[in-house]
Amino acid sequence: MKTKESSDELNATATAAAVRADARSPRSASDYLALVIATCGVGYLPVAPGTFGSLVGVGVYLLLRALFLTWLWPTGQNATLDLTRLGYSMVALELIAIVCIALVGIWAGTRTEKLVGKKDPGKVVIDEVAGQMLALVAVPLGFSTWWTIALAFVLFRLFDIVKPYPARRLESLKSGLGIMADDIVAGAYAAVAVTVVVTISYLI
Repeated sequence: MKTKESSDELNATATAAAVRADARSPRSASDYLALVIATCGVGYLPVAPGTFGSLVGVGVYLLLRALFLTWLWPTGQNATLDLTRLGYSMVALELIAIVCIALVGIWAGTRTEKLVGKKDPGKVVIDEVAGQMLALVAVPLGFSTWWTIALAFVLFRLFDIVKPYPARRLESLKSGLGIMADDIVAGAYAAVAVTVVVTISYLI
């Protein structure tokens, strides 16, 4: 049994089956692409790569939400969409983006595991990006967003560290699927918690 790495700095090790890597084979262009996607430019940082991966997730979320609003707002002004439908459309587009990122992340994570010969390498943070984005889906439109974004960030990091059921069990799934699954669960927990807090804040 070999040591399993993790980009979650507070859950740095766990036992897992060894992943074989053929270090003698030269890396292809797709190998380098997988590494770029898996690490998101911050996975090689020596301290807290998972936290920085979550920050990348926040940045991608803000960029996508701005782009989606730019696209959908004129439609809303033309009365094709009311605010409720606009909100649903935003959530749908964000979820589609997260699914795409997760699928690409599964491929990149699987390839990176083979390249480095370790289960869930610490440099892989695309899972934090997808999980953090899922947590941020609960941030509503037309609301004071900065504190809810900060709340979603903190809660996602908390759930990613604690790994409530079934996150820790899903973490043992094969290759990139195991890398991605536990963070998606953590993101879902965080999204539910943010929704509850925002709802209560509306009622107070």
